[in-house]
Amino acid sequence: MASSEPELLSIPPTPRGGGLSTPETNAPTPAGVRSPRPMAAVVSVSVSAKSSSWGPTPPRLLSPVSLSAMGTPLAVKRIIGSLKGYLEEVGHLTRLNPQDAWLPITESRSGNAHYAGFHSLNAGLGFQALLLPVAFSLLGWSWGIVALTIAYFWQLYTLWILVKLHEAIPGRRYNRYVELAQAAFGEKLGVWLALFPTVYLSAGTATALILIGGETMKLFFQIVCGSLCTSNPLSTIEWYLVFTTLCIVLSQLPNLNSIAGLSLVGGVTAVTYCTLAWVLSVSQARPHTISYQPLQLPSVTGSAFSALNALGIIAFAFRGHNLALEIQATMPSTFKHPAHVPMWRGTKLAYFLIAMCLFPIAIGGFWAYGNMMPAGGMLNALYIFHNHDIPQGLLATTFLLVVFNCLSSFQIYSMPVFDSFEAGYTSRTNRPCSIWVRSGFRVFYGFISFFIGIALPFLSSLAGLLGGLTLPVTFAYPCFMWILIKKPERYSFGWYLNWGLGLLGLGFSLAFSIGGVWSMVNSGLKLKFFKPN
Repeated sequence: MASSEPELLSIPPTPRGGGLSTPETNAPTPAGVRSPRPMAAVVSVSVSAKSSSWGPTPPRLLSPVSLSAMGTPLAVKRIIGSLKGYLEEVGHLTRLNPQDAWLPITESRSGNAHYAGFHSLNAGLGFQALLLPVAFSLLGWSWGIVALTIAYFWQLYTLWILVKLHEAIPGRRYNRYVELAQAAFGEKLGVWLALFPTVYLSAGTATALILIGGETMKLFFQIVCGSLCTSNPLSTIEWYLVFTTLCIVLSQLPNLNSIAGLSLVGGVTAVTYCTLAWVLSVSQARPHTISYQPLQLPSVTGSAFSALNALGIIAFAFRGHNLALEIQATMPSTFKHPAHVPMWRGTKLAYFLIAMCLFPIAIGGFWAYGNMMPAGGMLNALYIFHNHDIPQGLLATTFLLVVFNCLSSFQIYSMPVFDSFEAGYTSRTNRPCSIWVRSGFRVFYGFISFFIGIALPFLSSLAGLLGGLTLPVTFAYPCFMWILIKKPERYSFGWYLNWGLGLLGLGFSLAFSIGGVWSMVNSGLKLKFFKPN
């Protein structure tokens, strides 16, 4: 005869060591599909008479008969409180992917708000900031300041969207940008839309950093060594190789959390050299023929394309959104302590410091050089106009800080590529990468970036074109992702805002790309960040 007592649902216990692991997603990475083996730990809600013997025991769920036998409201309240505490400790019911414990981005979950700030500052501030006065020389004061202000707050809003969407669905964490794009746009369309711009922002930026770092090392060596080292100096390509070797050595750090110290060094050096660049510029006498009128071109079409290229340079200055989800993936997360809280705390401080660098260097640089600003940006202007006015030690220190920042930025921008390499390897072999395999991947990637830099030495000068091509990652896709995942009420303010910003971002991407191509063709691919001797 069947029992009259109701059958109760049992809740699976948690592993020993402090609660359930952080929620994971089983979405494929850019490198390929996740491991085909069955998940080792899948939380299930089942009708069962027994629970597992490992982990803390969940609170005992009493039947109505035994509850009535207790007869005291205090006891019932105690049981409810115990159940609530247990659920808060457990957090989300999750599907765990064991492969993520083998990959560089998700291997360590010990991140915090400080690490988030270091990584965000290192990823969001770099050599692109030194090109902002070039954009102002093409736009003038009014349009330059307006465009920079709008772009800053726009990208800050889309960054907030990405932080919130990291755990948009309870029980899942989107640890990579492409994973979130697949969740929003679908498996195939998400890869098509997000893979190219994110791969370029990682691999292309790393290649540009090799070019700029190597050229800056050469200038630093020339300033420090002077006439003593002119007999047999290294060529520019040899300096590229020296810088690449240093990058490969530093890239042997295993995972994203392990480079937090490097990110701190990269962020501090970026803030320092940006500040030095504009302070040294405004403290010197301005050129006699300086003018603040936007550069005029013979035709209206040329002026329009030039303005679009300048807007693309401003868009290119805001980078790092392709790494936001990866940075947040390094943090532990539970229902009671979600990862988006420390992530947003660290990111807010980082982008406050970024604003304190971008606006002064854009305004101060344009004030110091006007439309005489060289195409290479602020450091090129310092070297051309004030090479003999500024103490050589101070100028050399500025260049050395750029080298340190490039070395640090290379690591964080290369980490998604390392993650993709290792994801493909672990999916096929069903085991983690050994130290030798991991080192081999990183040496291979470093030298591939080096050879691409030699083959395309003008890559670092295409800021307008590259800003247009990668603009959707920062300004457009997050808005569409919010609509598709969060599904705001139709025709509400949030619905109109995100549709408007998303469509505007796509339109700007196309226009800036056309402006960048026009500028590239008319310059004959002769622009470089520095012109090595």
